[in-house]
Amino acid sequence: MNLIGCQTMLSESAQIETILRTALRRVIDPEVGMNIVDLGLVYRLEASESGVELDLTMTSPACPMGEMIVAEAEAVLADSVRPGQSVTVQLVWEPAWSPERMSAEARQHFGWGE
Repeated sequence: MNLIGCQTMLSESAQIETILRTALRRVIDPEVGMNIVDLGLVYRLEASESGVELDLTMTSPACPMGEMIVAEAEAVLADSVRPGQSVTVQLVWEPAWSPERMSAEARQHFGWGE
């Protein structure tokens, strides 16, 4: 594959990731009223020809909304991929979540300035 082909693939990959992250912004943690992307709960998001894989965490292992958030993430991703593509969402705990993972907008929303 030539350099132009590689750049095109990278560009398409970046566009797909942007689309998927935008979709995931519709998943709101109801306890705090903020989307999972800006909360920094999305640890890994990979798209391939066969589907999408997401590693997701919660702010705490004791989060009572974890199953609901995982199910919503699976649903929005399933709506964003082609028919027949798989969606795998895995709940992970390492590394532990911390407020530093939040976007600047989320920290500002909660009054936790830079």
